[in-house]
Amino acid sequence: MHTIDVTDLELPIALRPLKRVTDEELLRFSEENKPFKIERNNQGEITIMTPVGGIGSTHEAYVASSLYQWNEAMQTGVAFISNAGFKLPDHSCLSPDAAWIRLARWTELTPEEKEGYPPLCPDFVIEVRSRSDPRPLVERKMQFWMENGAQLGWLIDPILATVDIYKENNAIENLQRPEMVTADEPVSGFELRTSRLWSQR
Repeated sequence: MHTIDVTDLELPIALRPLKRVTDEELLRFSEENKPFKIERNNQGEITIMTPVGGIGSTHEAYVASSLYQWNEAMQTGVAFISNAGFKLPDHSCLSPDAAWIRLARWTELTPEEKEGYPPLCPDFVIEVRSRSDPRPLVERKMQFWMENGAQLGWLIDPILATVDIYKENNAIENLQRPEMVTADEPVSGFELRTSRLWSQR
């Protein structure tokens, strides 16, 4: 697979390769087509998404850095930003806007698995909707995370000023314009001041 000119195409777009793209091919394809965000679903389809705009980028940076700083203090896991891809049990390869994995699970991986797409689902994922993201698409992605083993997921929507909380075997909890959101297990104690996201609309 090679660089594709998507200048005149409406994103996101889905590609259906004639044969399944390997992890190595997907990694190389993603590197060759930066800054587009590229994922593979469980059917082997490749989705190419537009880069986020300025405000969306600051939202993602704030959320990921908050999780990273909390993890630096706790030292109980490994935190990831939005350019990390994970190979999930259903064979899809997705990238959350922020993620966290328990340290014990991370240390079980080989150096090669850590270098490529880690073959596991994060314990905690955060998706931050940008204006280029159709809401149903982000909701579907959150369901994929939970179906593949995530214990906790947050869908943060600065456009609607809401936070949807996903937990294993639980109904989705919707928060309307919360000032702050506090996490349960597996990242119990992590807090995010979401009011900062609403003020930047």
